[in-house]
Amino acid sequence: MEVFVHHIYEYEKGIRNLVLHTTSDENMHLIIGKLNNRGIAYKIYEIGRGRINVFFGSPECVEVIERIGKRNLVDYTPEEDFMLGIMLGYDRRRQCERYLNLKNSFSKTA
Repeated sequence: MEVFVHHIYEYEKGIRNLVLHTTSDENMHLIIGKLNNRGIAYKIYEIGRGRINVFFGSPECVEVIERIGKRNLVDYTPEEDFMLGIMLGYDRRRQCERYLNLKNSFSKTA
């Protein structure tokens, strides 16, 4: 939970607009309570094996995640994966490289 609390700190200080935190589903009620108490938008997906992905941050960013609507990150298209990486604040150049690699792999299997 220390990492989760640090993610909240980074969001509230404006370092991040969107956070993705993966944790045990046992923490879900505590996480929901903390986010609700701070008025932070969030979306939680159960991803199996007792794990959850918690997306939280600006309402607009969380809405994008909801509209993508995919529970598992492996189901994201290369374009969705690219958008998510940029929204999470990952290095833009590396995201471009990742996108091109995913797109090449994706087109070979299609």
